[in-house]
Amino acid sequence: MTNDTTPDRALEALQHFDLGIGGMTCASCVGRVERALRKVPGVQDASVNLATESARIGVAAPAGSDAAALQAQLRRAVRNAGYEPLAKDHADAAEDLSPWAGFLPVGVGLALSAPLVLPMVADLFGQDWMLPAWLQFALATPVQFILGARFYKAGWHALKVLTGNMDLLVALGTSAGWGLSVWLWLTAHAGHAPHLYFEASAVVVTLVLLGKWLEARAKRQTTTAIRALHALRPDVVHLLGKGGEVDVPVAEVLVGDRLVVRPGERIPVDGTVHEGHTQVDESMLTGEPLPVARDVGAPLTGGSINGDGRIVMAVAAVGAETVLAHIIRLVEDAQAAKAPLQRLVDKVSAVFVPVVLAIALATLLGWLWSGAGMEAALIHAVAVLVIACPCALGLATPAAIMAGTGVAAKHGILIKDAQALERAHQVDTVAFDKTGTLTVGQPRLTAFEVVPGLVEGAVLAAVAAVQSGSEHPLARAVVRAAQERQLALQAPDAVRAVPGRGTEGEVQGASYLVGSLRWMQELEVDLGSLAGRATDLQAEGATVSAVAERTAQGLALRALLAFGDEPKPGAREALAALKARGIRTVMVSGDNRGAAEAMGRRLGLDPAAGEVMAEVLPGDKAVRVAALQQGGHVVAMVGDGVNDAPALAAADVGMAMGNGTDVAMHAAGITLMRGDPLLVAAALDISHRTVMKIRQNLFWAFAYNVAGIPLAALGYLSPVVAGAAMALSSVSVMANALLLKRWRM
Repeated sequence: MTNDTTPDRALEALQHFDLGIGGMTCASCVGRVERALRKVPGVQDASVNLATESARIGVAAPAGSDAAALQAQLRRAVRNAGYEPLAKDHADAAEDLSPWAGFLPVGVGLALSAPLVLPMVADLFGQDWMLPAWLQFALATPVQFILGARFYKAGWHALKVLTGNMDLLVALGTSAGWGLSVWLWLTAHAGHAPHLYFEASAVVVTLVLLGKWLEARAKRQTTTAIRALHALRPDVVHLLGKGGEVDVPVAEVLVGDRLVVRPGERIPVDGTVHEGHTQVDESMLTGEPLPVARDVGAPLTGGSINGDGRIVMAVAAVGAETVLAHIIRLVEDAQAAKAPLQRLVDKVSAVFVPVVLAIALATLLGWLWSGAGMEAALIHAVAVLVIACPCALGLATPAAIMAGTGVAAKHGILIKDAQALERAHQVDTVAFDKTGTLTVGQPRLTAFEVVPGLVEGAVLAAVAAVQSGSEHPLARAVVRAAQERQLALQAPDAVRAVPGRGTEGEVQGASYLVGSLRWMQELEVDLGSLAGRATDLQAEGATVSAVAERTAQGLALRALLAFGDEPKPGAREALAALKARGIRTVMVSGDNRGAAEAMGRRLGLDPAAGEVMAEVLPGDKAVRVAALQQGGHVVAMVGDGVNDAPALAAADVGMAMGNGTDVAMHAAGITLMRGDPLLVAAALDISHRTVMKIRQNLFWAFAYNVAGIPLAALGYLSPVVAGAAMALSSVSVMANALLLKRWRM
């Protein structure tokens, strides 16, 4: 069990607990556990996932309260509801299990049930014979009360709290079949061999056990993504100390340590290259198939594989702060969350078992009223009880979500929650931030025009000094151009960033303003002889900025700066792929209209159709997203910077480039682990396919019951056939969800 604590109010903190739960079998169990947890004082929300056998609980408790006591209360509530509280990571133990793990009870049931079924098979070939009644009793009773003990135990717990579940239906149905057989055997006249139903009760119990075993085996396959991510963390690292290399557990590594990573080994934690150079395979984290070069100072991500070079790395993040830990948390949260579609299932399952019990009773009374004997009436009622188990309903949504988010993570698409997954398939408009998303994001200084009479190198050095502390791509381009010319940069004073406009600072007593032409217009700076040149540069598609100096006479223009950027490889193809899916694409840029439209045309966008939004201030991006949403459009926003966070949050679905800022990734519902625009179409595609699987699963889960219950009530299904159909429903839902693992970009 783990917990996250985030401040909520001054006197309270909302704590989130993850708890494993054993013994759940169907959608009714999920509802019962959720109700039990919500009755615990302070619990604000409880979401239980049948497929992961876990619960996520939000508890509002006084700040500084004892987390251990809260955990104990939650565990007690689960146990009182009739289930087993487990550690959150209990499912991880399944990683090393044999494919046949847990099959022994099923095998024993099959061995004991097979002789009971043989007479039925022989009857198909005209052979009329049956086992002695005492032998049928001896074979069926261990199956009923030893192998089937789990159904009685769980069913009794459900009865104690006046609810029902799958176990109760199985226990009632098979007990009725077994009890009827014993009664017919003991009351038969001497010399008369009555038809007994021991085979029905034994085979139903065995089939249910077989279905649950196949279901558990399929569940282990849906969690392969999580287990694969956990496996990326090595247990031992080579710590470089004063005495040389020492092998220590990865849990003992501290920020600032120096670690040796040998060729072919996994990078243990996040950091930077301190010595050496190599190629790093990051495919398991980003989906990028090609290794990337890493030299001194380059970042390293824990979980990636070192190439053929021995390197020494400086540790920058450990434990829960690493990128890998963040990815694991995102995938776990997505797989544990409930999709909005699941709410319908929860409402149905809450009344499902009582309704089935009523139908079974009505079936029994109806057949008796029609003149059928107690024997036939009871068998038909048993068939209703057996076929109606709501296992598939509880698995339909979480199984598909686990498979979909898992395969998406393998390809570098991290889906934050089930709501983002479900909403993404409805997207009909995608808005892209330009810089760093559709373009390389590393603009170059392509032109530097100074006012006549000034020394170009001196002005460029002053501008670069003012921009030296900024992380803005245009500022970095200026500094890089000055460094390429080997200009000496002075330390600036009183540097101040003006959001959406530029930077102001002092260099050697002179005050400079560096920013957009729009800012210069607001400040009424006269471009003078360079006005025509500014217009020409914009017409060529360049992003143009200006430099002004504060003088005794006011602000005076000193230079123009023109920047050029390049489209990202694959950006044009990504936009074309979205258009092929019938999705409208829009580029949002803070550049002047000429530069933005020129880049838009290079990317295949049509400015005349409103596909290019230019001169958009950072604070206005969310407003533009809201404007796109008007008229009922479902909008996805794709960005990578801090200034994109409000727009990402405002959009129906936010997609953050993983090479961007943490703020953007926190605001987004989907994170694309590598800065490839093609992943946008891929994310929408896996979302669409996952939602389709959810709907297919829910359809078949409901269809089994809608068709099966009337057939059983009317006498067209025997308990054995009903048991087989019920087991098949759960297995088919899991198998259908697992087809998502075949998805490729």
